Amino acid sequence: MIGAGGEARLRTFVIEPGSDRALVDAAELWRSRELLYLLVWRDLRVRYKQTLLGVSWIFLQAALATLVFSLFFSGMAGSSTTHLPYPVFALAGVVPWMLFANGVAGGTTSLVLNEQLVRRVYFPRYLIPLGAVLAGLVDAALGLGFLLLLALIYGVTPTATWFLLPLVLGLCATTTIGVAAILAALNVRFRDVQYVVPFFTQILLFLSPVVYPAALLSEPWRSVYALNPLVGVMEAMRWALGGGTPPWLALALTVLTTSLLLVGGSAFFHRTEREFADIL
Repeated sequence: MIGAGGEARLRTFVIEPGSDRALVDAAELWRSRELLYLLVWRDLRVRYKQTLLGVSWIFLQAALATLVFSLFFSGMAGSSTTHLPYPVFALAGVVPWMLFANGVAGGTTSLVLNEQLVRRVYFPRYLIPLGAVLAGLVDAALGLGFLLLLALIYGVTPTATWFLLPLVLGLCATTTIGVAAILAALNVRFRDVQYVVPFFTQILLFLSPVVYPAALLSEPWRSVYALNPLVGVMEAMRWALGGGTPPWLALALTVLTTSLLLVGGSAFFHRTEREFADIL
C-alpha cells in the first residue's frame, strides 16, 4: 500500500491456529467473500456447462416431481390442502426439498472433491460446503419463480405474505448449511458417509411434509414431528402462499433446530478443520 506521504506500507497477516472450541470466524469468512463468490460461480458453471437441458432442468425436475406426486398422493392429502390446489401444495414442498437434498449431497462431498485446493492453499475451509449450498440456493430461487407462476395459473390470489417466501427459503438454506458442514467434515475421515447420505435423504423425503400436510398427524405426535426442521419450512411456504393459518409452533421449532444445527455444525467443522489437509 502507498501512504499519504508516498511511502510504501506493507500489511501483514498472521495465520494462527484457532481454539478447538471456537466457532467459524465470521469476520474471516467476510474477508473471503470474493473467494466464496468464485466457488459458487464455479459450481454453477460446472453443473450446467455442456449440458443439453441446462437451467431448464431445474424447472423440468420440479414439474415432473409435482406431476408424479399429484397423480399418486393427492388423495392421501385429503381435504387438508383445500386452501391451495394440490399441484401448488406439492410444489411448495418440492422447492425447499430440492434445496435441502441437493445442498446436503453437494456439501457432503465438497471437501473431498476439492482435495488439492484444501491441501495446498490456506483459506477458510468452511467456504467450500457453504459455496455448495449457496449454489443450490440459486436453483431454488428459480424454482420459487416457477412456484409463483404455477400458483397464478391455478388462480391463487397474490398476497403480501408472498414477500416472505425468500425468507423461508433462506431459513431452509441455513438448515442445509448446518447439516452439510457436519457431513462434509465427517466425510473427510469416513468416506462411506457420502454413500450413506443419499439413502437417509430418501427416507427423510417421506418423513417430511412434501406430499402430505403435517395436519394429518394429531397431537402430541405433530409437535414431535415438527422437530424435523423441514416441517416448519414447508408449512411456512404453504402458509405464505395463502394456505391456512400461520404454523407458529412448527416455525418456532424449526428456528430452534436450525440454530442448533448451524452452531453445532460450525463448531464441529472448526474443531476438525485442522486435520483436513493431513487426512486428505
